[in-house]
Amino acid sequence: MKRKTVILGAGHVGSHVASMLAARNVCEEIVLVDLIPEKAAAQALDVADSVSSLPGSAIVRAGEHAECADADLIICAIGEPRKPGQTRLDLLDRSVVLCGALIEQLKSITITCPVMTITNPADIVAHLMRKGLGLPREKCFGTGTLLDTARLRRITAEKLGIDRRSVQVFALGEHGDSSVAALSCGTAMGQPLEAFSLPAEEMENAMRMAGMDIINGKGSTEFGIGAAAADMALAILRDEKRVMPASVQLMGEYGARDIHCGVPCIIGANGIEKIIELPLNEREQTALKHSLQVIQTHTQKALCAYGS
Repeated sequence: MKRKTVILGAGHVGSHVASMLAARNVCEEIVLVDLIPEKAAAQALDVADSVSSLPGSAIVRAGEHAECADADLIICAIGEPRKPGQTRLDLLDRSVVLCGALIEQLKSITITCPVMTITNPADIVAHLMRKGLGLPREKCFGTGTLLDTARLRRITAEKLGIDRRSVQVFALGEHGDSSVAALSCGTAMGQPLEAFSLPAEEMENAMRMAGMDIINGKGSTEFGIGAAAADMALAILRDEKRVMPASVQLMGEYGARDIHCGVPCIIGANGIEKIIELPLNEREQTALKHSLQVIQTHTQKALCAYGS
């Protein structure tokens, strides 16, 4: 089977997603689309050159929005990177404009595959894209707290001095400054994380600040989100039915309704196949409620600006 992924946006993030998809041999065809065709062509050529040194043989090329019609997965990576001192929510106004234009480009195309969004602010953009394209919640969702979770696993592993593959823990809520470290539901080496007396607040703050630490040091994040998005793509394209966090529309789960939020999901060929509700402790429930309020406030602002 020839699996085709279309990446909308050929900037830092989109190009690194393409590179990781090629490196991990996730799909046979990768198409980059950008408002600047020459940029998409150059990025595609650069990634295509790397394939000669990789075990796979993916075709990597530039294309147009019409390519989405027969795609097996669409990844939305449009947008602008954060600047030092900016939160992801500070990107809202510009992202609404760019998403509105993209939705108009895609409206005439019949989309049957899952649509994964990366653009910040991640939860609000996922909501806009799903609503604008008229897709069901299982078919349009964001990477959400997937990267936050990767950072939390790293931080936890470093605290315990073990391999991060021995850590199972999730970040929930906003992909942003109100994300929640669900340590009470996590495990390390098969034991509850609560048994290790970890400094929850310190670790949560480190998780939240990790992105800005990278931006302050080099101007953008790219490798972490590229790998995380490729991992989610792999779960979809190989129908792995793997548990990982995604920003999906909640319809009663976690006490929320019609709002996108990062929560653990079973992900496979159909996209979101099931949402998993974790038994959060009181601190985490309170923190998640606050995070949901942050997302809701900015989602309403975005919908008003978009005209929905």
